[in-house]
This record gives sequence, C-alpha cells and structure tokens, in this order.
Amino acid sequence: MPILPILEIPHPILRKKAKKVRSISKKELTLAYSMVDTMREAGGVGLAANQIGELWRIIVLQMPDEEESRIYFNPQIIKTYGSREVEEGCLSLPGYRGLVNRSMWIKFQGLDHTDQIVKFEAENLLSQALEHEIDHLNGILYTDHLA
Repeated sequence: MPILPILEIPHPILRKKAKKVRSISKKELTLAYSMVDTMREAGGVGLAANQIGELWRIIVLQMPDEEESRIYFNPQIIKTYGSREVEEGCLSLPGYRGLVNRSMWIKFQGLDHTDQIVKFEAENLLSQALEHEIDHLNGILYTDHLA
C-alpha cells in the first residue's frame, strides 16, 4: 500500500472532527491498510485518518508486543477509570514529547476490518494509544492535555 504524507501541526484538518464510517468497503479497507504501512514507516504506535487528511473515524495501532496491527472503524471509549501521567509524542508533531494525563483503564468499542463489533477493556500503552488516536478523530491534540 502507498505511504501517505502525515499532516503536521498547525494543519487545520487536525482540528476537525472526523465523520462516522457508514460502511466498510474496499475503499475504506485500502485506506486503513495504507494507514498501517504509513504508521509503520514513520515508526509510530498509532495513526488516525485525519492525520493523513481523511476525515473518517478510522484509527490504526501497532502495539510493540503484537505482530499484527489493529484497525478500528468508528472507535469509541465507553468508560474510563482513574488517571495517570504519561509521556506522549505524535507523528503530527515530530521531535516533541510531553506529559499528559490519561486514564488508568478504558472500555473500548469499535468495528474491526471484518466489520465485526469488538469490545474490550484496555490499560497501559493500549489504552493510552486508543485515547490519543480517538482524540485526533475529535480534533484534539495531545498538546491540549499537557500536564
């Protein structure tokens, strides 16, 4: 899949709210797979569609301890618990890192690449990455959360 250019701050698309994906067709899957390749090429843990200029609710993740990448359409956080301070960076703000407050634990729901509903609880880096990427879909940057 093609490597896509990653938008950097202050690009205005990064501040826009992404739209719900109505159906997962070949077009959406191709975009998601290109996002995976782009994220891997950039050495990131996650990427949201608006970071590559597409205002759709699509995120991809690559957890360091997992071989397969995760692709989620219309992701949402159903519940959060607790708070912790963590260090974050962002592919849209290369070379910078900052301390932000994130949840200790989250309950997540979304659609996977086969259009199946997935629900799970997450903590540590996975919950942090999900919160970070879903923030992107809502036009929120990690710098908005700096501790």
